[in-house]
Amino acid sequence: MSSILLISGSPSPVSRTGVVVSRVEQLLRASDHAVQTLHVRTLPTLSLLTEDLRDPEIGDAVASVLRADGIVVASPVYRAAYSGLVKALLDLLPKRALRGRAILPLATGGSQGFLVAMDYALNPLLAGKGADNVLRGEFVLDGDINGDVIDAKADRGLCDAVDRFAHAVAETRFRRGRERLRAVG
Repeated sequence: MSSILLISGSPSPVSRTGVVVSRVEQLLRASDHAVQTLHVRTLPTLSLLTEDLRDPEIGDAVASVLRADGIVVASPVYRAAYSGLVKALLDLLPKRALRGRAILPLATGGSQGFLVAMDYALNPLLAGKGADNVLRGEFVLDGDINGDVIDAKADRGLCDAVDRFAHAVAETRFRRGRERLRAVG
């Protein structure tokens, strides 16, 4: 069973990004993955912003990233950039923390113009932390989310992205297991 961490960079407990994260969590659990969701907004603000790794909640968050076989990073897009919460969490990680893990970026935003935020802002941030297996992400328009319901076409896109991600996680997990065996033998 693969270990998946969903990182939600939404500053609001009731948000479109939260709806997307919940849907992705549901899809991954249905495929028998061990899924943990980290809502960055619930971490202690002062410790997060001062990068206090001695804080137990911050330490647990970093450890969750380092344990995961695959990571989904979900963020609302503001002014063509990811949430500051996502940046604050990723800044806590060691330089190559995301190496050898499948990464799926997800974003929500008000217009297709914000789609560039994934390629020109979020993906370089992930690469800066060693991500070497970043999948093509999925962008969901705010208008495609009504309450807690995602439009059928947007939901299909999410389902396809989760399928690609699950396949990449399985491959990554297999490769990492093979590398561990070589190191032992």
